[in-house]
Amino acid sequence: MNKVKNNKLIAIKLLHTAIWAVMVFLIFYLLYASWSGKITPLVYVAIAANVVEIAILMLFKWTCPLTLVARKYSDSTKPNFDIYLPEWLATHNKLIFGACLAAGLGMVLWRLLKF
Repeated sequence: MNKVKNNKLIAIKLLHTAIWAVMVFLIFYLLYASWSGKITPLVYVAIAANVVEIAILMLFKWTCPLTLVARKYSDSTKPNFDIYLPEWLATHNKLIFGACLAAGLGMVLWRLLKF
């Protein structure tokens, strides 16, 4: 791979990883807030961000748009070619964090309806 392609792929991987980290933080914040009963404005930000992310993923047939961009700079077939995550986590990312998001949303809904 030439240096320019490699540098672009690195930039995409850094951006993808940073966005992933923010989204995971928001999912875990939902879990924390719903478990502790501290429903703050950040809970609604987390829900909105995740709704937007799900809409984008649905629009791109459950593939992150950054993955499509990164594909131009790599022939790798590894699930983590476009993000700085361990291969096992990149493979199961949607399942793991989808379940965490569903649990967090369910508990937030329960909290809101309970009181």
